[in-house]
Amino acid sequence: MTPPRAGGVVDTSAAPGDLGAGAERRRASLPPSGAASHPAPEVVAYLDRLRLERGYSAHTLAAYGRDLSKFTAWCRRHGVVLAAASRDEVRAYLRDVGAQRLSPATQARHLAALRGFFRFLQAEGLRGDEPTAALAAPRLRRPLPRYLHATQVEALLAAPRAAPAATPAERARRLRDHAMLQVLYACGLRVSELIALRPDDLDLEMGLVRCRGKGDKQRLVPLGRAAQAAVREWLVDGWRRILSARRRAGAVPAWLFPTASGRAMTRQAFWRNLAAYGRQAGLAARLSPHMLRHSFATHLLEGGADLRSVQTMLGHAEIATTQIYTHVLTARLREVYQAHHPRA
Repeated sequence: MTPPRAGGVVDTSAAPGDLGAGAERRRASLPPSGAASHPAPEVVAYLDRLRLERGYSAHTLAAYGRDLSKFTAWCRRHGVVLAAASRDEVRAYLRDVGAQRLSPATQARHLAALRGFFRFLQAEGLRGDEPTAALAAPRLRRPLPRYLHATQVEALLAAPRAAPAATPAERARRLRDHAMLQVLYACGLRVSELIALRPDDLDLEMGLVRCRGKGDKQRLVPLGRAAQAAVREWLVDGWRRILSARRRAGAVPAWLFPTASGRAMTRQAFWRNLAAYGRQAGLAARLSPHMLRHSFATHLLEGGADLRSVQTMLGHAEIATTQIYTHVLTARLREVYQAHHPRA
């Protein structure tokens, strides 16, 4: 059997190897990723609680749903009652997760999904204990965020307008993409927040954007002049063209940055567009929307912004999450020193 990746889930209440031969014989490989499984009623109720009362994002709910579906399938194969799984049975499942050599972050998410699920069952009076209480999540090594330098950002932002549009539809698409890139960098939004924007979320006179972040929390973020100009051009020459076409078809787009069909753009579609413009701009790095968010925060701190203000604009619940960017600045200063000091 392939050994678990270092940093796997650790049981803090028992010594390694005390599962016993019976539990070892009971273990089997997990179902493949995406394996079909009918969701258990308890899982459906738990996910509904997260969606309705905790305001979890659709992305997080989908990830927890997949993790709990895998655990449900594992329990069915091993004859384990889902809601009554013991600590040893939960630990055996998590060892199977570790044996798949998944990343520590993915293993930690599996444990978080199970921990929340069993706490929900306990709160509902469906069981008296919480079997994951003694399990410690794997240690996560947080790599420094990857970001673009200012000149790279400028090249990327110019890419949608670099070539003339062949048709009015192509021009509208380029105006939309240019405005999306400008807003993403100007406001440091998550891609899910960007594609969920609606026209009334913008106040172009005040230069503000209202976005809905994790947990459906709303925040106001300043919108710079360049981004305001790009959005205005898109609304006048692009969005209204789509609006008129949709009105004739009997449907009005509700989104600030819809597709040509009037539907909301998907995260995957924006990733593809971003990658294409990155190649066009000559950027060798593999781009992601979060790189522009990281660039936004890093460039603000480089310009003298205080950490609390950056935290507010990013929508971070904890200042510790924002502090990772101070490490980015330290690494950047070290690079500058090594490159320019004569005795480095």
